[in-house]
Amino acid sequence: MLWPAGPHPEAIRSDNPCGPAACGEDTRVSGATYSSAGVDLDSYRDAMARIPVHLRRTHCPRVAGREGSFAALFDLDFPGLFRRGYQDPLLVSCTDGVGTKLKVATLAGIHDTVGIDLVAMSVNDALCTGAEPLFFLDYVAMGRDDPPLLESIVRGIADGCVESDCALVGGETAILPDMYQEGDYDLAGFCVGVVERKRLIDGSHMEPGDVAIGLASSGLHSNGYSLVRKIVFEMAGLSCDDTVPELDNRRVADILLTPTRLYARPVRTVLSHYRVKQVVHAISHITGGGIAENLGRVVPDHLQVEISRSGWEVPGVFRWLQKHGSVEQAEMDRVFNMGIGMVLVVSQHFATSIRSQVAECGFETFELGRVREATPADERVVLLGNG
Repeated sequence: MLWPAGPHPEAIRSDNPCGPAACGEDTRVSGATYSSAGVDLDSYRDAMARIPVHLRRTHCPRVAGREGSFAALFDLDFPGLFRRGYQDPLLVSCTDGVGTKLKVATLAGIHDTVGIDLVAMSVNDALCTGAEPLFFLDYVAMGRDDPPLLESIVRGIADGCVESDCALVGGETAILPDMYQEGDYDLAGFCVGVVERKRLIDGSHMEPGDVAIGLASSGLHSNGYSLVRKIVFEMAGLSCDDTVPELDNRRVADILLTPTRLYARPVRTVLSHYRVKQVVHAISHITGGGIAENLGRVVPDHLQVEISRSGWEVPGVFRWLQKHGSVEQAEMDRVFNMGIGMVLVVSQHFATSIRSQVAECGFETFELGRVREATPADERVVLLGNG
């Protein structure tokens, strides 16, 4: 766990009443130890001592229980300021990882941004239902104990949670020698949110004439990195420290490790503005599969969303990758977000107001297209124009 509650779960307690010391036996270690097998319990304790400060800055009064518990507690309807008065709440749960973007982080030696990616991949998914993200847990698997590395990762996770108003309530650190090479690690994240049943957003209210509003991505986010690494490091022969003239002479590492954008603030702003009418009819997080596949998941069978490629300018990082990898446009479209990280499908009468609200939160928006009648045999989303 990410709590400094005590020794590693497999540590042997020194106060064991049935242990060797209690029986007068020689306690000198002559055989195998956990450390000799690759797990350093002293380093583990050091790592655990570094974590609480990062968790606590994400907490609100709704976080209950005490540190060191076997499970985290969260008050769904806290009295006073935090009371929500739920009538028919639905819990929303999401899980995801960061993928091979972690290989870039390891190459670059930069580990405090992938935690933001981890939070974003689950929190952004939860937002697609109209849910309020409540709390987050992480799972960090490493080849050996490395307290500074773990702290860097968790600092990024906490940063993402703070930006999303989501409490980081705990997690698990697994030290798995022989499972991971030196310096390698893997991350998984788990988000739980809540939404009133009557305010659930699932695409069912979508209708012809609705407007698809795109929210700009921050770049590659956390998808397609197996292809990205092949293009950048193999085909283009670049290293993390090389600069890219076409992209304002930024370093490769900085380009590839730009964290996934979190959309909690603008989505929450829009949804809280319309407490009576449901004017946001669908929300789609654009990840692996691109705009067509992800938006298509929330479009009813009798409708189609026509997206105009001229509705937004594709960021340079995608053109740069496409050029160096000689990647076909169809492949780019189905692997990457192409500059659109989230799509809101909204009532046409409120589209202008919603775009203004999102812009006030500091997010660039685009009118991508409209919803039209269709048949079940039609594609749910079509991209019009040249790539």
